[in-house]
Amino acid sequence: MAAAAVELQRAIFAALKGDADVTALVGERIHDHPPAKIRFPYLTFGRSNSYDWSTGTEIGTEHLFSIHVWSKATGKTEVLELMGHIEALLREGAFDLGEHHLVNMTPSFAETRFDEDQALHHGLLRYRAVTEPAA
Repeated sequence: MAAAAVELQRAIFAALKGDADVTALVGERIHDHPPAKIRFPYLTFGRSNSYDWSTGTEIGTEHLFSIHVWSKATGKTEVLELMGHIEALLREGAFDLGEHHLVNMTPSFAETRFDEDQALHHGLLRYRAVTEPAA
């Protein structure tokens, strides 16, 4: 299951890095864990879980993962714009997963909020994806 999860994250990372709309806003600032003094806005990969999704005849893995959007801009427009670009990019979903095939990927949750303690806007996108070994 781990190999499919790694391939899925690599493919999403490559898609985000290769998208002109996303990189126009965040540049190269897409991380698992951001450096201490990172410039805003930026994206991080959040929590991910993988579960056996096999049937009697097919081997499959269900993946639940999140992408976080961080912004210090006034208002949440920047976060919402980034979330919109990410959602459109992942909806199109032509991802090369190497030894696995993406069966489907669907959004399950989206949220924006303001963190008063850190004075920043935080966007959260959660997705569900199902993969199977490539034939």
